[in-house]
Amino acid sequence: MRTAYLGGQSIAALAREHSVSRGAIRTAVADLLPEQTAADQDIQAPESPVTLDMPGKVADFLRAAELDDVERAVLDQGATVRRGQGYTLRVTDSPALHR
Repeated sequence: MRTAYLGGQSIAALAREHSVSRGAIRTAVADLLPEQTAADQDIQAPESPVTLDMPGKVADFLRAAELDDVERAVLDQGATVRRGQGYTLRVTDSPALHR
């Protein structure tokens, strides 16, 4: 199975051929997958921005809290989306900042 994958056969085709799920094939060839190879070489892929919708009450609480300049800037750049009586703040930034 690993030889067939390295030879260019797709995960879906291997799953059909062996009558198993694609997840089982991915598990079997996990160390051969491109994203695993990059991780093994300690090459970090850039984090894609993540959009987070937070309730307005949470946004108000965070604005009152002591935040870093970067965190405050992200809150200030967030888009306000009206939802019934309240609102939602949509902020987009890296996953590390959201944590």
